Amino acid sequence: MTTPDYAEKIPNNVGLREDRRLQRALESWQPDFLNWWEGMGPTLPVQDVYLRTAVNVGREGWAQFGHVPMKDYRWGIFLAERDGDRRIAFGSHKGEPAWQKVPGEYRAELQRLIVIQGDTEPASVEQQRNLGATAPSLYDLRNLFQVNVEEGRHLWAMVYLLHAYFGREGREEAEELLHRNSGSQDAPRILGAFNEETPDWLSFFMFTYFTDRDGKYQLGTLKESAFDPLSRTCEFMLKEEAHHMFVGTTGIDRVVERTAQVMVERDTDEVAAYGAIPLAIIQKYLNFHYSVSLDLFGGETSTNVANYYTAGLKGRWLEERRKDDHLLASDAIMVDALVEGSIGSVEVSALTGLNTDLRREYISDCAGGLKRWNRILDEAGLAQRLYLPHVAFNRKVGAFSGIEASPSGEKLSAAEWESGKGQWLPTDTDKTFVRSLMQPVHERGKIAAWVAPPRNGINGQPFDYDYVHLA
Repeated sequence: MTTPDYAEKIPNNVGLREDRRLQRALESWQPDFLNWWEGMGPTLPVQDVYLRTAVNVGREGWAQFGHVPMKDYRWGIFLAERDGDRRIAFGSHKGEPAWQKVPGEYRAELQRLIVIQGDTEPASVEQQRNLGATAPSLYDLRNLFQVNVEEGRHLWAMVYLLHAYFGREGREEAEELLHRNSGSQDAPRILGAFNEETPDWLSFFMFTYFTDRDGKYQLGTLKESAFDPLSRTCEFMLKEEAHHMFVGTTGIDRVVERTAQVMVERDTDEVAAYGAIPLAIIQKYLNFHYSVSLDLFGGETSTNVANYYTAGLKGRWLEERRKDDHLLASDAIMVDALVEGSIGSVEVSALTGLNTDLRREYISDCAGGLKRWNRILDEAGLAQRLYLPHVAFNRKVGAFSGIEASPSGEKLSAAEWESGKGQWLPTDTDKTFVRSLMQPVHERGKIAAWVAPPRNGINGQPFDYDYVHLA
C-alpha cells in the first residue's frame, strides 16, 4: 500500500486494519498523544492553518495543502514504498535480504535507537510551543505550525515501530515518550540540545537550520538500516524534514537581509536602535546553536556506533554512494583529539570513527548556509562576514569537552574563556534585546521590522495570503 487511508481513525499506509491487536494498542495510545498535544503543543489559539498533509508516499505529488483546524490534523503512520529486492548494503550482513522483523540479537540496540530518535520529535514541539504569540508574520506562523504538526507525526512514526515490533517493552517506551518533557528537572529529554530554550524567533531559525539539520543526518543513517520498516519510515520522514530546514535557512536569510538593508540605509553597524538585529548578535546565536548541535553527534569515536554499523543497524550518510567495501574492517580515519594537551587529530579505525565521518558531512552541509548569508552581505556591498566557529568551541561532548577554545580554535585558559565568552555567545543583554523585538505581527500581509519578507509564499500562494485564521 502506498496511499494513506484517511478513512481510518489513525491514517496509515501500513494496513493497520489487518492487525486488530496493533490497531487497538495504537488507538489506546492516541488519546494520550492528543492530551500531550493539548498540554504541551502550540499555545496560540487558532481556527485553522494552511497546512500540508501527506496523501501519498511516492516521489511525485505526495502532499496536499488546505486550511485545517490544528486539533483536527490527521496525524498518521506512513512508510515509503517497499522494495521487495532490497539488500543490506553494509556491515557483516552485507548482501543479505533486508530484515522485515527484528532479529533477536539486535532487539535492545534497535529499540534504543528508535527511542532516542522518537524522543527528539515531541521535544522540539515543547521547545517551540510559545513562539506563536510572537510570530513576525502569518507566513512565519504557518511555517511554525507546519513544523510542529510534522514533528508530532514523526513521533507517531517511531511509536508505530515500538508498538509493532517491540511488544510490551515497546509500548512502555512509547508511553515514556509523552512523559518526558523538554527542560524538565525530573524527566528531561534524552539529548541535551532538546532541553534548551527556544524563546525567540532568531533561536527558532537557528534551531531549524542547525539542529533539524542534525536530524536530517541522523535519519539518513537510520534510512540505511537493515531493519526495513525503520529504513522506510526514515525515508518518508526525510521528505518532511526538508521543509523544516528550509524554514531555518530562509529565516536566517531574511534576518541577515533585513540587517544588511538597515546597515546600508543608516550607514552604521549599530542597527539595534533601528529595530534590526546586529550581525554580532546573529553570529553569537549561530555560534551557540552550531556548537550545541555538534554535540548531538556524540564523541569523535564510539565502539557502540562501530557495532551498530557492523551489525547493519545504522549506516553512513549516503552509504551506497561510498566507494569502499562497506565493511571498513581495515580502514582508518583521522579524528579530532587533544594531543599532548593541544587541539589536534589522531588516526583511529574507520569503524570507531563513524561519528566523526557523519559530523564532517554535517559540517560541510552547514557551510552552505554561510555561503548564502555571506552572499547577501556581499550583494549589499558590506565587508562583514558570518562564519562557523571551530569544532572545539563551546563543546560539552567529545574530545574537546574538557577544554575551552575560541571560535578560531585557540585553546584558552578558564580565565580567558570567562573574559571572552560574552563576545562569542549570547549574553543576557543580547537575549533581552532580541526578545524585545519579538512583537507579534498577526495582520495579513504585514511583517516585523527585524526580518525581511520571504521572496515566495507557500505552495504558490503570495506572502499576503491568509495562512492562519486566529481564534
